[in-house]
Formats: sequence, C-alpha cells, structure tokens
Amino acid sequence: MKPSHLRILKCCLSCLWLFVMAGCAATGPATDDRPVAVAVWDLEDLSPAPHGKAGMGEFLAAQITATVGEMPNYEAVERVVLLKALEELNIGSSDLADDQTRLKLGRVIGARQMVFGAFQVAGTALRIDLRRVDVATGKIVSTASDSASADSLKGWLPAAGRAARELMAP
Repeated sequence: MKPSHLRILKCCLSCLWLFVMAGCAATGPATDDRPVAVAVWDLEDLSPAPHGKAGMGEFLAAQITATVGEMPNYEAVERVVLLKALEELNIGSSDLADDQTRLKLGRVIGARQMVFGAFQVAGTALRIDLRRVDVATGKIVSTASDSASADSLKGWLPAAGRAARELMAP
C-alpha cells in the first residue's frame, strides 16, 4: 500500500473513532425541567344578554391563573407582567382582540403557553370554555369547559378552577 493511501486510511479511521467516541459520550435528548410558563388572558363575555356582573372575565381569569400556579410543572405569569409588557410595547386593547398579537406578546414575556377563553351566561346557566395554545407554534394544545349555575357567584370560581385543571392535565 502506498504511503499516501495509508495516511488517508489512518485519517479516516481516526475520524471514525472520534465519531464513535462522541456518540458513546453523548447523553440522551436534552430535557427542560423548568416549569412551563403560562399566561392567562381575561375571559371574553359571550353572553347573549346583559347579566349584571361586569368584570367577570378578569375575575374568572384570576381563578384560572391561581389554579395553574398551584399545578406541578406549570408557572403562572402574573397579570402585572402582562400589563407592564402591554404598556412598554404600546399595545392597545383593540390590538389584543387578535390572537396572533397576544401570542407575540407571550413570546416577549417568556410564556411558553397561553390560555384564552370565554364565558357565557344564558338563562340560569354559566358555561366556561378554555383553550391552551403553544406560543411557539400557535397550535391548540388542549381545550376544556365546565358549567355552573349562573344564579350564584359561589359556583363560578369552582367551575373556572375545574376547567383549568382539566385544561392543564397531562
């Protein structure tokens, strides 16, 4: 065998050996053990008629945020962080009607997921519908809903909590 061929063969074998050793030394796929940051938006009121309970979207969102914050593997983004980002980015309330704008805001504040939803009072019934969206892809991860009697506010918060637990379940 010619010396030049021998040199090429040695070089190839050395590279092959390095690749094999690097492969053996590699660990498994990297996992992110940090809790998933989740931002919760105020629920939209889709009630067909006035129900006399103004501000309930924010009220229900606060319960959902608290429930998410209690769950392992998740960390709720505080409402004040959302409001501060809105102010700093000069985003008005009309811009927030667009889900894509809210997802962009989620990326800015470091949220990996967002919760959007709505509630509806029809007669004596309350219905809450939630959807969890991946900020990076904009795809819906999960949905959940719950209902309660609209006659008493005592049932509204537990319904929001149940819907949130169902939404965040693995």
